[in-house]
This record gives sequence, C-alpha cells and structure tokens, in this order.
Amino acid sequence: MLTETSLSIWGWGSLGIVLFLITFGPFVIFYLTFYILCFVGGGLVVTLLFGKTNSEKYLEQCEHSFLPPTSTGVPKATDLSEHKKLEKYIFCLEEMKREARTIKIDRRLTGANIIDEPLQQVIQFSLRDYVQYWYYTLSDDESFLLEIRQTLQNALIQFATRSKEIDWQPYFTTRIVDDFGTHLRVFRKAQQKITEKDDQVKGTAEDLVDTFFEVEVEMEKEVCRDLVCTSPKDEEGFLRDLCEVLLYLLLPPGDFQNKIMRYFVREILARGILLPLINQLSDPDYINQYVIWMIRDSNCNYEAFMNIIKLSDNIGELEAVRDKAAEELQYLRSLDTAGDDINTIKNQINSLLFVKKVCDSRIQRLQSGKEINTVKLAANFGKLCTVPLDSILVDNVALQFFMDYMQQTGGQAHLFFWMTVEGYRVTAQQQLEVLLSRQRDGKHQTNQTKGLLRAAAVGIYEQYLSEKASPRVTVDDYLVAKLADTLNHEDPTPEIFDDIQRKVYELMLRDERFYPSFRQNALYVRMLAELDMLKDPSFRGSDDGDGESFNGSPTGSINLSLDDLSNVSSDDSVQLHAYISDTGVCNDHGKTYALYAITVHRRNLNSEEMWKTYRRYSDFHDFHMRITEQFESLSSILKLPGKKTFNNMDRDFLEKRKKDLNAYLQLLLAPEMMKASPALAHYVYDFLENKAYSKGKGDFARKMDTFVNPLRNSMRNVSNAVKSLPDSLAEGMTKMSDNMGKMSERLGQDIKQSFFKVPPLIPKTDSDPEHRRVSAQLDDNVDDNIPLRVMLLLMDEVFDLKERNQWLRRNIKNLLQQLIRATYGDTINRKIVDHVDWMTSPEQVADSVKRFRDAFWPNGILAETVPCRDKSIRMRTRVAGKTKLLAIMPDELKHIIGAETTRKGILRVFEMFQHNQLNRRMVYVFLEGFLETLFPQYKFRELFNKLHSRSKQMQKYKQKLQTTQAPSLQKR
Repeated sequence: MLTETSLSIWGWGSLGIVLFLITFGPFVIFYLTFYILCFVGGGLVVTLLFGKTNSEKYLEQCEHSFLPPTSTGVPKATDLSEHKKLEKYIFCLEEMKREARTIKIDRRLTGANIIDEPLQQVIQFSLRDYVQYWYYTLSDDESFLLEIRQTLQNALIQFATRSKEIDWQPYFTTRIVDDFGTHLRVFRKAQQKITEKDDQVKGTAEDLVDTFFEVEVEMEKEVCRDLVCTSPKDEEGFLRDLCEVLLYLLLPPGDFQNKIMRYFVREILARGILLPLINQLSDPDYINQYVIWMIRDSNCNYEAFMNIIKLSDNIGELEAVRDKAAEELQYLRSLDTAGDDINTIKNQINSLLFVKKVCDSRIQRLQSGKEINTVKLAANFGKLCTVPLDSILVDNVALQFFMDYMQQTGGQAHLFFWMTVEGYRVTAQQQLEVLLSRQRDGKHQTNQTKGLLRAAAVGIYEQYLSEKASPRVTVDDYLVAKLADTLNHEDPTPEIFDDIQRKVYELMLRDERFYPSFRQNALYVRMLAELDMLKDPSFRGSDDGDGESFNGSPTGSINLSLDDLSNVSSDDSVQLHAYISDTGVCNDHGKTYALYAITVHRRNLNSEEMWKTYRRYSDFHDFHMRITEQFESLSSILKLPGKKTFNNMDRDFLEKRKKDLNAYLQLLLAPEMMKASPALAHYVYDFLENKAYSKGKGDFARKMDTFVNPLRNSMRNVSNAVKSLPDSLAEGMTKMSDNMGKMSERLGQDIKQSFFKVPPLIPKTDSDPEHRRVSAQLDDNVDDNIPLRVMLLLMDEVFDLKERNQWLRRNIKNLLQQLIRATYGDTINRKIVDHVDWMTSPEQVADSVKRFRDAFWPNGILAETVPCRDKSIRMRTRVAGKTKLLAIMPDELKHIIGAETTRKGILRVFEMFQHNQLNRRMVYVFLEGFLETLFPQYKFRELFNKLHSRSKQMQKYKQKLQTTQAPSLQKR
C-alpha cells in the first residue's frame, strides 16, 4: 500500500513537472531561482536599512548626558567663600547667555579705493581657499574667520603706512641695479672658476650651482643663501621665520600674542602667497616665456637663429630643434600642391633640411667631445680678411687689440704718440674755431688760447720726442729739429705734428715688428671675431645667405662656366654691354632676398657671346665699395641706389631699383669711363662673369662700412648736439681752455695707465675688486648721474669690460657721458625719477595687485597647478628666447664693444636665468633689499645673516678662514 502510494506521488509529481516545463519552457527554472534570490536580497537590504536608522537614533541619544539637568537658579550662599563662588557662577551664566558680538570690518586699507578693492578680493579669496574649506567642517562660528581677516587687514594697513613714508627712488635706481650686477658677477666668476678647474671636463649644472654659492660667500663674506635656495624644507622655515618677524612689526601686540591666530596668518602668507609667487618667478621656463612676450614685436632673425644653433652647447636644445624640423619636413612632404606653391614648399624643405643638418653636425661634435674653438681653427685656416691699419686706428674695438699687441712688441710709444696727436688735433681745431668765431663777432681776443695750445704741443714734444722722453719715438732727427724750431718761433697749429705723425704711421704700417706681424698673431683673429668678420670654417661649405652669390638659374641649376673674363684686356676691339633683364625674389635656406638677372653681351673681332649671371643687391654694394676704394674719382660719379630696410621685397620697389641699377651699369660700362680708368675693366669683368661672385675684400669693405660709419656718424651727431647748446657752450669752452695746458700730459698718462690695466673707476685697495659688490666700485662722480651709473654697471657686468683693455672701457664711459649730456642728462634724470614715482603711484600699485589676483585666482577661482610643459617645448622656448635677444641687439653696440663680446654677454645673462636655484637667490636678494628699505630703523641685515647662518658654504668659509689665520697668530 505504501509502495503504491509513493509510486503514485512520484508519478504525479513527474507528470506535473513535465507539464510545467512543456507549458512554461525549460528556462523557467532559472527565472524562478532569480526571483527567489531577489526576494531574499531585498529582505536583507530592508533589514539593514532599518537597523542603520535605529542605530543612528540610538547613538544620538547616547551623545547626550544621562545626568539630571542642573538647576538654573542661584544656590544659596552659606559663608563668604561660597559667596565668592556664587559671584563667579553668576558672571559665567551671564557671559554664556550673552549673544555673540558682531565684529565690524573696516574695508579701508591703504587710503586709495582703487587699491583697497582688489586687495580685499585677495584677502577674501585667500581665506576662502586656504581656511574656510576646512574650518566649516569643524564649526559654523564666523567670529574666528573675522578675527583672521581683521588681523590681515591690520598688517596691510601698517605696511601701507610704512610704504608711503619711504622714498623708493634709491631702491629702484641703485639697490636693484647693484644687486643684479652683483648676482651677474658671482655667476660670471663661477663660470670662470669651473673653466679653470678642468678645461677638458665640462661642469654639470649641479657643479655650477655649488660653485656659485662658493663665490657668493667669498664676495658677501657674511651671508650665503645656499640652504634657502636648494632645500625646500629650509626655504619654508625661512619664510615662516620671516613672516613671523613681519607680523611682529605690523600687528598690534594683542593680536601678535594670540599664537593660534598668528600661526594661521603666518602659514597663509608663507605657504599660500609667498612660496607660490617665488616658485613662479624663479621658474626658468616662465622667465623665458616672459622674455619672449616682452620683445614680441621684434621678428626672429634667421642669422641670429643660426648663430644660436651653431653656438649652442646644450644637446637638448639641438635635439628639440632637429625633431621639430623633422616634423615640419614630414608635414610639408605630405602636402599635395602644384603650380607656384610647389616652389615655395621646396624652398621651405631645403631650409629645414639645412637646419636639421646643422643640428646633427653640432650634436655629433658635442657627443664626441671634440668641441672646436672657432678662433683657433680660423687662425690655422689661413684665409682671413685684411683690415687696413687706418681702419684699425679709427675703430675702438679693433684698436684695443692692436694696443695689446703693440705692448707685447714694445712699440706702444709709437701708438700712444699717434693717438695723443689725434687728440691734440681735434682739441686744437675746436679751440681755433671758437677763436675765429669770437674774432668775427668783434669780441676782445686774448693770447690765452694760443698759449694753451703751445703748452699742449710742447708737452707732447717733451713726452715723446725729446731726448729725455722715455720711451722715445724714433723718427728722423731733422723732423724733430724742424718741429722744435716751429714751436720756438711760430704759433702752434692743429697740423704741427702731421709730418712726424705720418712717419710714425708709415713705421707702424711697414715695420715687420708691428702691423705685418700683427696680422699673423692670434690677437688679429680675435679682433676679426669681435668685428664679426670671422666665419666658422667648419660651416664654410654651407651657404647661409651671406656668402657667395646665387648663380645660374633660380631653381639651383649651375650653368657651364665660360672663359674667365678677368683675363680679357681693355682693348678697344672688345665691346661689353650688360643690362638687367629680369628680377625676382628667392628664398634660400629660409632667407628671402631679391635676385637680379643680368644679360651680358661680349663682342670682339672674331666672335660674339651672350650669357646671363645673377647678382644680389649686396653684390652690387660690395662691388661698388671695392671700385670706389681703388678709384677714388669714381665715388663722385657713380651713385649706387641706397638700401631700404623695410618693404624691400615690394614689386614696385624692385622695379624702381632695377631701373636705378641699370642706369648704374650703363654709366659704368660707358667707353669714356673705361678709358679714363683702364684698370677698372678687370673688376667689371670679374663682376659680370658667370660664376659665383667672391666678395673677398669686398666682404671686408662691406663690413667696415657698417661698423665704422655708424660710429663716426654717432660721434658727429654727438658733436653737433653739444654745439647746439648755446647756454653751455661758452662755459664748456672755458673749462676746456682751463684744462688745455695739461691736455697732452693727461692724454699720455691716461692711455698708459689704462693700457696697463689700471681701472679708472675702481679705487686702489688691497683686496681684489672682483670679489666685492658692484656698488663698492663706483666713483662718486657718477653716483648722482642715474643713467650713466646704470649704463656703466650693466655694461661692465654684462659684457665683462673690466677684463678688457681699460682704454676701451674709458672710451665707452666718455662716449656714454657725451651721449647723456648731448641728450640733456638732467632731463633723463628727471624722467627716471618721474618713472619711479609712476611705478609707485596708486594706479600702478592697483594694477600690480590686480595682475597678482588674476594670476592666482582667474575669474575668482583658485588657479590649478600649471602642468610642467614638455621638455622639447621648453628647449625650443630657450632657443627662441636667445634668438630674440640676439636679434634685438643694436648694431651700434656691436660696433662699440665688439660682436663676439656682445654675443657672449647676452648669452651669459640668458644662461644665468636657466637655473632655478640661482633665480631663487636673486628673488630673495631683491626681497631682502625691499625689506631693508621698508624698515630702515630695524636691523634687518643682521637678522638675515642669522637666518642664513646655518649655511654649509658659510661654515666651510669660516673654517677656511680659521685655518689660514692660525699660522699668522702662532707667529705673533
């Protein structure tokens, strides 16, 4: 019975399952399982939520005390002690029940609304982003925030009050310039020290930083900022200590004694404002971008760019430029163009290939360690430009090298005599002109001027030509006797020394000891480098646009050369005709210039030939310089069309120049011209021949024209400007006449002293002036003249003129003085003072605060940390910055101190800003000077010495002093 029952259950159950599966499908089991799991899970979730809610309610109840509430009534006092306790109890209850006092904030800070408004915004943003975001998680009480705001405002009010009482002119015109010059001097000495350690091994950036701070402690002697600039932890500690000192000076005693409030404000100032600002100002990439932005109006110069590439010793810079050139090449080659655009693209591709080739060559040279000294290589190369002696004597840069050489060979007396006579001639001519003008005006004349001229001439004779002269200029005795007789019986004239001066010039020119040997000396090669007349022989094979002319067709094909026309004589049977048939614009290695196609016909008795040659305007200019130099009579007949700096690629301008150059050619090829100067035919044939025009001496002539003429013109302009001041003319001539008697002696002694490296502006001391601050080396006679002071400081330190011939430095000082006086130096002084007043005016201060606000809180939102830019972008920015700086340097500056010196000085300044630690040092120096100026009554200098006393370099320096002083003390 049981078995039948169980079988029937299994049967009916199986039948039900089969019918269920047939009805609902085979997947119904999975659905059913899923529904059951969801039901169970939902129940668990509901249970957990219910338990969480009840737990939170229970915890809130547990937070309250279960003790019975205390009575709010006043307990009865039983004795005197209980009565006192009762009074305190009542007082506490009243304080607790009293409502919180509302703190009123006075929004006035500086007394100028245009400054107060952005300052209040800075305070508000600082509190919001550095305090409120975490304070509101602890408390909703506003009184603490208001107290902090009031403390900050009190500090700013005291700061503004102090700032109004300070004269900021000495700080901006003296202190900042001195600090910058001293910083640059320390950097220059550090570079020299690394070079002296080992010429073969190049120092790393870390070695330069360490050496920099070694030199700093040697110069400052009492302070070194290496820890603050190299250790972030020490830097934060320094800023905290400094901010605490400032709060002590600016806050009321009650606010300062509140430690919590003081620490909050200190941290906001140190880590929220000062540290981010210092990080930004000391970032080399930020400085490079700022430099490019400041000179954004100037265009990048191709020649300057290639000079930077060829002179760069940073492989990262070269690789960044090379990779960018390769990227641009890939893009240009992918373009699908036709027609005129294809020529432009081909020129761009050729330029990029040239840049890439130069970068690869430079990288290989640096990686192999075979760095080539251009001056030494050129000295051994043998092919140098020839600079005539008369051109050397009229150029400051060239003359200093010739002076150094003449000292080595013992011929300095001849050069000094020639220069002294030149100075005498100029001064005598000026004095006689004044004398003649007074005679024409009918004024009373005295013999004082002639007497002074005679005294000057006798002084030159005694110093250089008499038997007592040492050293004595050796010339023919009869010329010396003739001069002595003239001095005894006739009035001296400006030309009284001309015969002897001419002999001395011939001696320096012909004597193998002097000019001929100078041309074979290393000083001559250095002179060419300073005159920018020395090409790097390693790149001699590359055409950078200033070398040989482009010949043949504009697309680059080279025609077969014809017979050398320079061998053809100027026989009448040979007729030569030439005219410019076409003109165009070419782009060669990224440099655009105009090209003129000259069609030349040559006809003789037996044959007739015709060809085309291509010349640039610079070739015409060089050719003109060459023939006018050889044939002086042509300078008054032939007039070459003038240069044009801007829009010189304009079609109308090119057509006009084409007509003018055609007229020039027709006049030059006229039969009368060729007959008048038979030797001219050789130069003409060489110019018109179908080959690359070799400038040779023409290159020199073009260079000399560019660096001598501007100097002469500038001196002429200065002279005219001085003469145009009628009020000071008489006084100036009187002073000149008073000093005329000792003019020759002064000239000779000054030249000798400056030649033997006696600095004219440095007082005689036992210590090395190079290891002192810049401000300690200026004479009082230039201290009041702000423009002269600033120019001398910057030129001395940027271009390292103290290491150069001191005669050149003295000439530069005199030239600057003349320029400043000619342009009304007092007016410049007033403008500088006015500019300082404008910089510290409320409008400018408000503008600076707004820029600070917008930089840190753009649109009222805290600026995010700027991501570090890619290394290749930073390297290209460095190259662009150096290129811009070199491009804006005026040619006149190169003519005064030399092209090589100018390049080295500019690149030295730029390199100085590429080290974050050194930039931090300069920022802290400026900050220290600012605080010393703001609080002159407090001993901030001693404070800074104490704050920097833990410097490792300072400790080494003191130990070194002790070891050097110990033997001397033992001897005593």
